[in-house]
Amino acid sequence: MKLRETMGKIRAYLDEADSVREEALRITREIVRLSGDAVKASHRGDLQDAEDRLSKAGELVRKLKEKLENYPMLYYSGYVQTANQEFAEASLLLAYIEGRGLPDPWGLGIPEADYLLGFGDFIGELRRRFLLMLLGGKVEEAEGVYHFMEELYGELMAFEYPKGLVNVRTKQDQARHILERTLEDLTRAKLNKRLEEKLEAAVGNGKNR
Repeated sequence: MKLRETMGKIRAYLDEADSVREEALRITREIVRLSGDAVKASHRGDLQDAEDRLSKAGELVRKLKEKLENYPMLYYSGYVQTANQEFAEASLLLAYIEGRGLPDPWGLGIPEADYLLGFGDFIGELRRRFLLMLLGGKVEEAEGVYHFMEELYGELMAFEYPKGLVNVRTKQDQARHILERTLEDLTRAKLNKRLEEKLEAAVGNGKNR
């Protein structure tokens, strides 16, 4: 094959890849938007809305994977990983709230590394759920969320790989900080609740005299 012909084929491939990249960017932005909206809907208890949005996001995740099948350098790029990560996070949160088993990366149709990063962010979303329960005075339920966060953290910490394979160390550090803050909030809430109960008991006893 002549050099000019070789260069021409390379140029044609890269031109096509560049065109596909533009569409992939559009799809990933939509996946991120739908996943973010699903997270918000899950927290406010609008589970049907969350399911609908995640269903649409899932279709786009599959479409993206098929479209980039011949362009692995695009599929394993940062913006695609971010979209998959957001989709995993939203899917995990909804499954937890609905009391279902947590989905795995193969069922979601995303790479294992992307799922693991979304798994790390899932712990942060559970903190938000924890805080919403505390604000609603549901201390015992909030404590249950905290213990589940501990379990997830233990699983996340079992992964030790170089950054070039999966940047899980950042997620581990973030999760550790989140867990420490959550424990502080839980401890404070439980102490306040006990104090309130003692005060109510003391007031009740005073009235009965």
